[in-house]
Amino acid sequence: MTHRQFLLLFAAAFLGGSAGGILSDQILSGKTAQAQKPNGVNAEEFLLLDSGGKARAGLGLDANGEVGLVLTSKDGTRTLTLSPDNRSAIKLVGQGGRILWGAP
Repeated sequence: MTHRQFLLLFAAAFLGGSAGGILSDQILSGKTAQAQKPNGVNAEEFLLLDSGGKARAGLGLDANGEVGLVLTSKDGTRTLTLSPDNRSAIKLVGQGGRILWGAP
């Protein structure tokens, strides 16, 4: 194959591929799907449940309107709480309500 034949074959393959791509896009694609701009999600609480339906994590507001993130251990004996509204912003609480660790 000569250099000229190679360039001719390359040009034909490139043009054929480009034309085929453009035509298939025009023929096969109808309307394109686009995500709508979300307006937001409103809720007082979001829960993450394990396979047994037990809440393991939650993000929400308490009765006083204070926001918090709560993570619970697998066995339910420890709870990690993050709340900017509380005196201790981060707390690790053991079973029975005993504070194991806290940070301002």
